[in-house]
Amino acid sequence: MTFVDTNVLLDIVTDDPKWADWSIAQLENASLEGTLWINDIVYAELAVRYDRIEEVDALLDQAGLELAPVPREALFLASKVFTRYRKVGETRTGVLPDFFIGARAAVSGLPLLTRDVARYRTYFPTLTLIAPDLPT
Repeated sequence: MTFVDTNVLLDIVTDDPKWADWSIAQLENASLEGTLWINDIVYAELAVRYDRIEEVDALLDQAGLELAPVPREALFLASKVFTRYRKVGETRTGVLPDFFIGARAAVSGLPLLTRDVARYRTYFPTLTLIAPDLPT
């Protein structure tokens, strides 16, 4: 089983010229290992690109993705990671959704397919990442 980050799905949806092929290949590889999961945060981030819920659900069905809601333990972990993020002086906005995604994968003990390696490596050091070789 593998959790999938929004950026990988958006690569495919937008046919990103740099990343679509990589993301498709990684999604296919991960599907051979078991179920592909997203959480409610990824669903919401992905839904921004669609006008109807049926379109989002059709994409999930076509890609073989299942929705796994964020459990309380992951919500708590995300809040603690976010607190740590703020305490070290980070000020970038929009990071809390990434912490919900990382915490969901970490609490489940499952790998995360993503291209956002630096933040996940920093704040979820035990999380196994399936990611391109990018500088951290």
